[in-house]
Amino acid sequence: QVQLVESGGGLVQTGGSLRLSCAASGRIFSSYPMGWFRQPPGKEREFVATISYYTSYADSVLGRFTISRDNAKNTIYLQMNSLKPEDTAVYYCAASSKSGSPAPNQQYEYSWWGQGTQVTVSS
Repeated sequence: QVQLVESGGGLVQTGGSLRLSCAASGRIFSSYPMGWFRQPPGKEREFVATISYYTSYADSVLGRFTISRDNAKNTIYLQMNSLKPEDTAVYYCAASSKSGSPAPNQQYEYSWWGQGTQVTVSS
């Protein structure tokens, strides 16, 4: 069983930056997708970014957010720049249990989820 722990959330002003971290307790193979999702207040959870052999981003964060991976530490990161109030959400880290996912932007492709970390962007 893999456990994921997010950290790095907090309160930031519009235009500011934050870096989220997600540490996995078990081994995560580099070919297994990991990703970030977020759930704004009163809304459904949505895709943010994923990384495996490639990276992919939601249109809403493209050019502002960067996902990266440190395989030696079993950790992924989400660097968030130029933050906007609409980025306010609980951010969740997720990990897949298999390689070659055809749809890593879909929630059903992930087996393990972190507890979430709150990101609040003030105007």
